[in-house]
Amino acid sequence: MDFQFPVRTASLLYELDKKLMVLLRDGRTLIGFLRSVDQFANLVLHKTIERIHVGNQYGDIPRGIFIIRGENVVLMGEVDKEKEHCPQLQQVSVEDILNAQRKEQEIKQEKSRMLAKKLKERGLSVVPDLINDEMF
Repeated sequence: MDFQFPVRTASLLYELDKKLMVLLRDGRTLIGFLRSVDQFANLVLHKTIERIHVGNQYGDIPRGIFIIRGENVVLMGEVDKEKEHCPQLQQVSVEDILNAQRKEQEIKQEKSRMLAKKLKERGLSVVPDLINDEMF
């Protein structure tokens, strides 16, 4: 049986039933088993967790089945089972990692406000895309 698949999504078929890490456009990191894919690279992940990194700590939030539109995927790769647990990172509870993430976001917002204020004092306009350029 020789199937004809579109070139863009054909390689995703080889990743079915493998554990993948998916980075989304909004910065979220999802880890789960790829169960389905279509011609638009829409993904269905099973046993999905959302992993949040702050400094050298991380926390996992269970999400279950997750459907992802293909246009939201920035990066995707198979998780190496041997290297899955990184000794440099410390796993913490969900509450602790969410608090740390909130503090980190507040610090970034304060820095962007200060930068906007300094630029305005010098007569320059703020370009929001340049301030938040560190997402990827």
